[in-house]
Amino acid sequence: MTEKEVMQRNIEEFSRLQSYMLLVEKDSEAYKAMKVRYIEMKIILTIFGINLTEIDRIKE
Repeated sequence: MTEKEVMQRNIEEFSRLQSYMLLVEKDSEAYKAMKVRYIEMKIILTIFGINLTEIDRIKE
């Protein structure tokens, strides 16, 4: 898998994760679990140099 494919896969996962997070209550256990992955994904994408300004819908 190329670096470009890895970045694309991570961006797609980040987008999907945010969609799921927007469907559940913020105080739910599911949201809390997803938020851990959300933070991990933000770190990964930032390391790849992805500007999250446009794609981050949660903004936490």
